[in-house]
Amino acid sequence: MPEIDFQALRTGQRRALAKAITLIESSHPTHRKQAAALLERCLPHSGKSLRIGISGVPGVGKSTFIEAFGLFLIGLGKRVGVLAVDPSSPLHGGSILGDKTRMERLSREDHAFIRPSPAGRSLGGVANRTREAVLVAESAGFDVILVETVGVGQSEYEVHSMTDLFLVLMQPGAGDELQGIKKGILELADLIVVNKADGDAERLASQSVVHYKNAMGFLNHQGFWTPEVLSVSSIEPRGIDTLWERMVAYCEAGSEAIPARRTAQASQWFERLLNDGVTELLKTNAAWAELYQAQKQRVATGEIAPPQAALACIEPLENALKS
Repeated sequence: MPEIDFQALRTGQRRALAKAITLIESSHPTHRKQAAALLERCLPHSGKSLRIGISGVPGVGKSTFIEAFGLFLIGLGKRVGVLAVDPSSPLHGGSILGDKTRMERLSREDHAFIRPSPAGRSLGGVANRTREAVLVAESAGFDVILVETVGVGQSEYEVHSMTDLFLVLMQPGAGDELQGIKKGILELADLIVVNKADGDAERLASQSVVHYKNAMGFLNHQGFWTPEVLSVSSIEPRGIDTLWERMVAYCEAGSEAIPARRTAQASQWFERLLNDGVTELLKTNAAWAELYQAQKQRVATGEIAPPQAALACIEPLENALKS
């Protein structure tokens, strides 16, 4: 893989940024070391953007909303990075990666960068290297980083662990579907936005805002911010300016809490990478890998319970550390 032109990256050249993200997404051992070195150089230049996580059920209009919101931000003189995660096939692992075609106008803007990435086998609605991509995009001078997740699910909390503000898009007229909504995802939401509030759906959107406000009152929210519910039309567009005003208010209210949240996120990120790295390293040991595969097979056949199998894999490691 060709060396990344760091100066080009720092000046926000999109080609250099695309190459950098390709490098950090690579699983090749040599590339992983190069990516770690690149991130080390990026780190002092990162952390100055607003990181916004955006989630919502398929069909809610995430791409249309992001395009309208991104164009609005560019109109304010901001540079916008979009890290969009496409679901991967559980059969062959492929992804369509069609976000650039769904955000055609935004993709043509010089002050925008759109990077679709496959979710792969990672949970949480984000790609394996989304955190790294955020840092690289920040070092390239993007003011707002939008992380679009695969869709609402119980494991979507992952995007909350890498962003400053978590926004959940909802459909108009979905008030009667509150029982089917994952409680956890709404407890994490900082803003709930009813999209498609236009045409015949405008009245339904207003009703949905009331429904969600009532529902949010029954959930347990902690911290410096009381979650708000708004409606927008991404097509007209309408309500985007009000939404941005509330985001600015959120940042002002969290001037002390957001940096503390980022510190906690960095620690969680370290722990996850360490756990993943140690597991992969262990699998390179022939004896342990054989034990691991044997216990995995025993679990699959019902011969042994998963907790007992895990302890069988951990025991030789404990003995080795004691000796």
